[in-house]
Amino acid sequence: MKKVLLATEKPFSKRAVEQINAIAIEAGYEMTLLEKYSDKSQLLQAVADKDAIIIRSDIIDKEVFDAAKNLKIVVRAGAGYDNIDLAAATAHHVVAMNTPGQNSNAVAELAIGMMIYEARHHFDGKSGSELMGKSIGIHAYGNVGKRVATLAKAFGMDVYAYDPYVSRESIEADGVTCVASLEDLYRKSNYISLHIPATSETKLSINAALLSQMLVPATLVNTARKEVINEADLLKIFEIRPDFVYITDIEPGCAQELEEKYGNRYLHTAKKMGAQTEEANVNAGLAAIRQVINFFEYNDTHFQVNK
Repeated sequence: MKKVLLATEKPFSKRAVEQINAIAIEAGYEMTLLEKYSDKSQLLQAVADKDAIIIRSDIIDKEVFDAAKNLKIVVRAGAGYDNIDLAAATAHHVVAMNTPGQNSNAVAELAIGMMIYEARHHFDGKSGSELMGKSIGIHAYGNVGKRVATLAKAFGMDVYAYDPYVSRESIEADGVTCVASLEDLYRKSNYISLHIPATSETKLSINAALLSQMLVPATLVNTARKEVINEADLLKIFEIRPDFVYITDIEPGCAQELEEKYGNRYLHTAKKMGAQTEEANVNAGLAAIRQVINFFEYNDTHFQVNK
């Protein structure tokens, strides 16, 4: 019998856990639940005899792989997977997967919701502005970016996108204008919605050179990763552009300074909320357990992210 650990310091919803467990039992797998653990030693102990791990934002590094002698697969229930040490996974002959697309609508709705909340001055009673007629640049046109574009079009926004890995034909088939460069994207946009992963190419890439080119007024929306923002440059833009607003799903390192100096032009959620909906919980969790089962039963490695 295969043993699966559902290790989530930030728990799935109760309904998601129940459905994940039901699928595992039906397949003849044994499921162990580790939620809200406070110390890494609990994770190391729990994973010792497991064949598979399903995680959310939990850190799976070399120490975890060393402790998991039977481990064959780890699945991140979500799109981003920078919390998994891929080199260590490969060295330990463990397949690492994500579940792309399962949280897309939840993240997209959060991005639009934060834009409305900020445009209306946090609903403080003062006159705000509307999204209709404004332009938005989608920086990376993957599953979330596509969904943000769909919602933005419904609000009457002019939608642009840049993604060197997606064809112009695919982007424009959705009624979105494809631009040739990042500089073009930022020059044409009142809003920029970030959907890039944190990689060696993207870390610190959102800098003053790009942000300074945005239209007036300008709002940067980050539901991606903290590491992609050059925070020193971000502070410079706040100083030189009184129209600039930053709204994010990830608390930045300079949060205290932003709050003290630019409180009405800055917003971050209490914790990363993009995937925090009942529907996204269920979608990502069920995709993860099905990928585990398909891996063991059919050698399906379709969503593998390491080599």
